[in-house]
Amino acid sequence: MRALISVSDKTGLVDFARGLVELGVEIVSTGGTARTLKEAGLPVTYISEVTGFPEILDGRVKTLHPAVHGGILALRTPDHLKQLQAHHITPIDIVAVNLYPFRETIARPGVTLEEAIENIDIGGPAMVRAAAKNHRHVLVVVNPARYPQVLKALAEGKVSDDLRLELAREAFAHTAAYDTAIAAYLQKQIQGDEPFPPAWHISVELAQPLRYGENPHQRAAFYRDPTVTGPCMGNAVQLAGKELSFNNILDLNAALELVREFIDPSVVIIKHNNPCGAASAGDLATAYRLAYEGDPVSAFGGIVACNRTVDKETAEQMAAIFLEAVIAPDFTPEALEILTQKANLRLLKTGPLTGPSTDRLDIRKVNGGLLIQEADLELTCPDEVRVVTEKQPSEEQLAEMAFAMAVVKHVKSNAIVVTRNRQLIGVGAGQMNRVGAARIALEQAGEKARGAVLASDAFFPFRDTVDEAAKAGIAAIIQPGGSLRDEESIAACNEYGIAMVFTGMRHFKH
Repeated sequence: MRALISVSDKTGLVDFARGLVELGVEIVSTGGTARTLKEAGLPVTYISEVTGFPEILDGRVKTLHPAVHGGILALRTPDHLKQLQAHHITPIDIVAVNLYPFRETIARPGVTLEEAIENIDIGGPAMVRAAAKNHRHVLVVVNPARYPQVLKALAEGKVSDDLRLELAREAFAHTAAYDTAIAAYLQKQIQGDEPFPPAWHISVELAQPLRYGENPHQRAAFYRDPTVTGPCMGNAVQLAGKELSFNNILDLNAALELVREFIDPSVVIIKHNNPCGAASAGDLATAYRLAYEGDPVSAFGGIVACNRTVDKETAEQMAAIFLEAVIAPDFTPEALEILTQKANLRLLKTGPLTGPSTDRLDIRKVNGGLLIQEADLELTCPDEVRVVTEKQPSEEQLAEMAFAMAVVKHVKSNAIVVTRNRQLIGVGAGQMNRVGAARIALEQAGEKARGAVLASDAFFPFRDTVDEAAKAGIAAIIQPGGSLRDEESIAACNEYGIAMVFTGMRHFKH
């Protein structure tokens, strides 16, 4: 038997090659792989001895030769074997190849286009694809984690058709992901900030299988995009607790994306993908207390996100009720000691939330296609709103409006929130009409609504929302504006002495 080994990732290489040699397999290799094996004292045949042709063009051409691809692609039929013999080509039975580190190269700060292009592998994918195509006769191994399994199967003489097919599938997935990364990178070079190419290429990796999906009868898994860097759900590290569920991941993502909107110490509590608690304060413990007090009933079994390291005082409060998960930049040792006593509580660490991740797109699946849009990363700045009422909002109210708008942006539409002193006190989420959402939010806020701020994710089609807000004692309203009946809502605010501002920016979230 003959094996061709040429790998960029040299994890487990020497042990694998040694195992092959002990089984009587001849090893053919290239460049750095051959040097590594030689230094380990293993017998190696250089590729140039097989092809009768030296490596040329700085190693760009070394395996693109009939002596290599003929040996890989030949069926073990009398006709093909006769042709190999006529041309003095030895069959290749094992191909262990993985590719130049293109993703790692383009992830480096300041990498040039020329450097990226130079790290596009040509011969490697050709060998992998050839071996995968001929998998009935050639074992193709692209993943070092497979080495022990392959050695065991060879030693036992039980290389099953199922194993060959699985390795071939893995090989084609390897080259597909590689080509996808290249296509995506080059697309950025061509289109710059234009995110929508003629064809969409994405390659994600299995992070973990999940027990089930949204419901127990649905199968599910979580896949991670390896091209995304920075703090995000995909890059969070689980420190403790039982395995994450499908719904946990959705809610953790929702909580994290909301809490990162705030600069001051802040806490968000999510239930069924909507915030039921949110607050900013001078310290994290106070922010958690205010977030929890906003809706203690819904907070039970909730998902918590913090934008600061969880400390002992905050952890003690969290431990007092049942929570599903907590995600934060980090946890102090004292906080971890407290929270890990709750065996099932999932704790996830993101690292500092110094900015958004590199993921700038929102992708949603529909039956038969994908909807792709730019992520809604815009925030309302108090200096940029337009006051449309006779009543002028105070500086404190403008700051409160910005807080409320950041929250309502993350509530399912139609969405209304009521906040006071940077505490969420009322939420109306996912209603079919806006006034219905307002009534729910105001009823939840109760007496706390007097003097509070109301935020809407979209314009008021009628003045009825203002009428409901006035009954509850709302002092100020922030909304995008843009309705044909804006003047009716403005007139209603003037009647009630409510200050209202327009942002000019809608935040629908479906």
